[in-house]
Amino acid sequence: MPRQWNVAVVGATGAVGSRFLEILAERNFPIKSLKLLASERSQGKKLAFKGRQYPVEVLTHGSFKGIDLVLSSAGAARSKEFLPNAVKEGAVCVDNTSAFRMDEEVPLIVPEVNAHSIKKHKGIIANPNCSTIQMVVALYPLHKAAKIKRIVASTYQSVSGAGWQHVLEMFNQASSIVADESAFEIGRHNVSKEGIRAFPHQIAFNLIPHIDVFLKNAYTKEEMKLVNETRKIMEDPSIAITATAVRVPVFYAHSESINIETEKKITADEAHRILRSSPGVTVLDKTSENLYPMPLEAEGKDAVYVGRIREDESIKNGLNLWVVSDNLRKGAALNTVQIAELL
Repeated sequence: MPRQWNVAVVGATGAVGSRFLEILAERNFPIKSLKLLASERSQGKKLAFKGRQYPVEVLTHGSFKGIDLVLSSAGAARSKEFLPNAVKEGAVCVDNTSAFRMDEEVPLIVPEVNAHSIKKHKGIIANPNCSTIQMVVALYPLHKAAKIKRIVASTYQSVSGAGWQHVLEMFNQASSIVADESAFEIGRHNVSKEGIRAFPHQIAFNLIPHIDVFLKNAYTKEEMKLVNETRKIMEDPSIAITATAVRVPVFYAHSESINIETEKKITADEAHRILRSSPGVTVLDKTSENLYPMPLEAEGKDAVYVGRIREDESIKNGLNLWVVSDNLRKGAALNTVQIAELL
């Protein structure tokens, strides 16, 4: 019989926290007891899990006594403040924030890529950024076959990646525009400044090439996460990587246009064959039937979908791929639960 775990979910009322509960139930994770933790704002709420209502408790430094496993997604500051206490109490923490991802003492895990690294943990295991997870699941099999030298990635990230308030803001903006009979005249499909709060600009019917803060090198923090986390997970600091991250008016699922250059020539047919047999990957690539990955099809699914696989005709050993995955499932909660299953 599998070991039963005393589990605590930190950030239980958030977008990722709710997915934790869904996926723990779906996969029948062996839970002995369940504690739901969140901020003071959520005190008094109850959440359902497997037909039972669980109260949401306020996260404190004393919340982890008797806990074996912590699944955390409540922001980097809270992870840094509270998870060391959980480790002191004997718990193993799987953290879905940026708090520990680049810490040399903390393994950064995508089970389909570097499950072996989990053995190095000292109480905390980091879950990568959502856009990084889907990219490495798709690219690692090709890296093993032909060694990737360079990656150029452009991400098209849904609003749910920023949180519930951003989802609501896009919905409200779109509703306001559609309700205006003159909205579709040129130059009239915009909202008032009062309707722009969570994002720096209007997101409905728009694209924002800005996710997270800008750094001194003119890249955003989100773009550099993709660069640094990919090298750490794939255990190859020599890979040259550049990225542009864009927020798009899609509710769920991130999309990525990825160009790779490899040391060894790999054809599109070979890439198809490799990816079709790779864990976590579903190939959708039949252009004669307009079959390719799209956010609407990926929403609520566990797979990383890959399509539009074609050779880059501008370089000798290059491939282009289109990669789509649900950012709240494989990009966050599912990957976290898969890490817990490895334990």
